[in-house]
Amino acid sequence: MIKILMICLGNICRSPMAEGIMKSKIMQHGLNAEVDSCGTANYHVGDSPDYRAQKTLKNQQIDISSHLGRQFQVEDFDKFDFIYTMDESNHNNILALARNAADQQKVKMILDEIYPGKNLDVPDPYYGSLSDFQSTFNLLDEACDAIVDKVKKLKV
Repeated sequence: MIKILMICLGNICRSPMAEGIMKSKIMQHGLNAEVDSCGTANYHVGDSPDYRAQKTLKNQQIDISSHLGRQFQVEDFDKFDFIYTMDESNHNNILALARNAADQQKVKMILDEIYPGKNLDVPDPYYGSLSDFQSTFNLLDEACDAIVDKVKKLKV
């Protein structure tokens, strides 16, 4: 089974959105994969996703209301095969925790799945409007489609 981790700063907007989108696609495609999300900071440990993130996904028939924020732990390197970060700051924070080259190789910027080598950030919609959350959804949905294609090729 392939295990995928999505990471943003607080684990209430981008990464739970990515987790929800990816879980939906895993079910649609019958993949042998599991997905989780967390944040680099501890600001929202135990909190539900932002209401705008929940509303945006609910409009797509994806329910993330049961998610509770958690912070990345070094042990996550042992539990996950792919670790996707939402922006350069999160990416650098996770790489700084890597214990070795194997840990480092698991960490990728999520938008590199659709824009290889560009290291583009998924904009944080937290201080924006509902339309910013929709834009974030659109980017993550496309990136998750690319991750699905990657997982399918692994034939697990």
